[in-house]
Formats: sequence, structure tokens, C-alpha cells
Amino acid sequence: MKKQIAILGFGVVGGGCADVLYDNKQTIAKKTGFEIEVKYILDLRDFPDSPFADKVVHDINIILDDPEVELVCEMMGGSHPALEFSLAAMNRGKHVVTSNKEVVSVHGIELLAAAKANNVKYMFEASVGGGIPVIHTIDTSLAQNNISEIDGILNGTTNYILTRMNTAGVSFDEALAEAKALGYAEANPSADVDGIDACRKICILAALAFGKLPNPENTYAEGIRQITSADVANAEKLGGTIKLIGRTFAENGKLSAYVSPMVVKNNNPLSTVNDVFNGIKIDGDKVGEVMLYGRGAGKLPTASAVVADVINILTGNGVDYDFVAADNADIIPFADVKSARMVATDKKASDADLNEIADCLYTTNEISEKDFAELESKLANSGVKIVSAIRILK
Repeated sequence: MKKQIAILGFGVVGGGCADVLYDNKQTIAKKTGFEIEVKYILDLRDFPDSPFADKVVHDINIILDDPEVELVCEMMGGSHPALEFSLAAMNRGKHVVTSNKEVVSVHGIELLAAAKANNVKYMFEASVGGGIPVIHTIDTSLAQNNISEIDGILNGTTNYILTRMNTAGVSFDEALAEAKALGYAEANPSADVDGIDACRKICILAALAFGKLPNPENTYAEGIRQITSADVANAEKLGGTIKLIGRTFAENGKLSAYVSPMVVKNNNPLSTVNDVFNGIKIDGDKVGEVMLYGRGAGKLPTASAVVADVINILTGNGVDYDFVAADNADIIPFADVKSARMVATDKKASDADLNEIADCLYTTNEISEKDFAELESKLANSGVKIVSAIRILK
């Protein structure tokens, strides 16, 4: 018996998905009892040298009109036309699987509503953490837990850059150039280094953990462009290393989600996650801390997660995700979010809110963003300038 699917977008992940299904077709058939066949691949381009060249089509309607196609894998990237094609497929009774964190984080509510209305599944394991099964873990394996916090290294490009700054002593610009040369960073790396990619992912994780999806466009995201070699050295003095962290937590019925470079102490397992790897730490009230680690991107790891969703749906084990859009009343204002900071100043400072670590290097206790702004202003009035301030992950 064969199950027919279609792939939308034959880029890195789309190509990887076709490869996984072809290379491991016997393993998949043995475990599922049927063969999964790619009937169509939608792309604007032709691929005459590909073994899948005869499956390429350029019109979405060919896929939509074919009743044999039970499921569509959307790996186009961006919101449009990914949103429209996904909705059209579900309206025709076809399940949809995606790796597209942008469309899930921005349009997830609409897409899940369409899935429910058409009695199909919309699944997105590959949208966060590449091949790491974090979404499945939160939704099923940890379903019996009340999750209080998730902290994650969610972007491999920025983690590679910070790892190189820490281990090789290179500057941000040098590490970024290396990442581009190795293919880890795009020609325009803004989505990675400015925290946009990680922000979309932490919003998805917040929705799964707390049932409400924050709007990534209104979620605080700070990237790593401003991180210097001096910051890396100062973090080492504190017994830690700098990582770009996506963090979400719940407090008094409200949630917070944000992305920021943070000093991660060496006793935190996230401090050991290096290079292009991702790590996600989840705190549950019954299980305690759970740490997931693996390749957060790449052709085959991400494709592996896509195919996992495909198999779950076609074997009748698909998931109906259930979350709603968060409004302002559901979100802790970022100005009220508390964290300790590593603070470097241009001259010696004396203030009750500062704990001296070394010459012109201090930490603060946990204080809100609003209170830290007042501290910075107070120091400026005394002639002391804060050169850098980096949050510390507790």
C-alpha cells in the first residue's frame, strides 16, 4: 500500500525531505506498514539533474486537485504564499506539515483553525530545534507537567559565532565572516544575528507550554551584534559564557517571552552547547529539568523532523494543537521582567545595587528592566557610563 504526499518548496529542507523518504523507505514501510511516495514537488524552478525531476510541477492546483495526495509538506519559507497554499490544501481535506517557523509564529492560530474546520492535521515539529523533538516532547511526553519555564539556544548561526568568540578569541565580525564562509550564515544574516529567528521559535514554544501564542512582532528580541571580546572575557570572570537565549516563563497567570544574549553560568547545561548545535531546557513541576540537545538546523536533521510528523499523521497519531492568540492582558510587560546583569563601566562605580566582581565589572541583583534604566541614569548623573550590560540567566 502507498500513501501519496506532495512537497512544496524544493530547497534545502524540501530536498532533504525527499531524500529521507527515498533513502529510508524500507525502514519507514517496515514501521508503518505502507510506503510513503512523493507524487509531486512544487517549485518555480526545474531540476533536470535531480532523481526527482519528473515529480516537479509549477502549479499548486495540480496538487490541490489530486485526491490521491493525502498530505502536503510546506517548506517554502516566509509567510506568503506558504500561508495561502497551506490553507488551500487543508480546505481540500489534505493534512499539512511544515518546517516554517515564520508562518507558524505569525499565522498559527488561523492555520490551526483551518485544520480543525476541515478535520485534518497541521503539524510543525521542524519549526523549532531542527531535528530535536521538542514540540512532541512538550505536547505529549510532558503533557502531565505544568511547565514553568523554557530556556533555549534556538539558533545555530549565532551559537557558532559566540562559540568562536569564546574559544578562539575572534571578534563578532570575524566570527560572522567564518559563519558565512561555512554556509551557516546567509549573505544577509539579520534574521539570525538580530534575534528574529529565535524570537519566532520561542513564541511557538510559549504557545505550546502555556496555551497562548505571543505575537513575535511585539516580542522583545535583542541580537548579538553588540557583543564584544571584552564581554566574552568578562563573562568568563563570572564563571560563565555568553549565549543567545530564547526564554519564556509563566508567573501569576501571565507569560513572558523574549530573546537576549545572556551570561550562562558554567553549572547550567546550556553553557556546554557549542557550535551550530541547539539546546533547550524545560522546567516541569513533576519531572523537574529536562534538557534536549541536537542539531537545530541543516538539511537532514530538519527533514527528519518533517518526516516524523508525516509518519505520525499517516499512521493516525497526529496531534491537534490547541492554543489561542495572546493579548496584552496575557503578557508580562517587558519593563517588569526581572533579571540580574553583568555590568561593565568606564570607571569605578559605587552604588548599593552593584556587586563588584573586578575592576569596573559588576553584577546586579535581579531587577526589572524599568529599575535598571533608572540605575543607568543614576550612574550617568554621577559621571559613570555603563559600557555594556548583559543579562544573566538564573
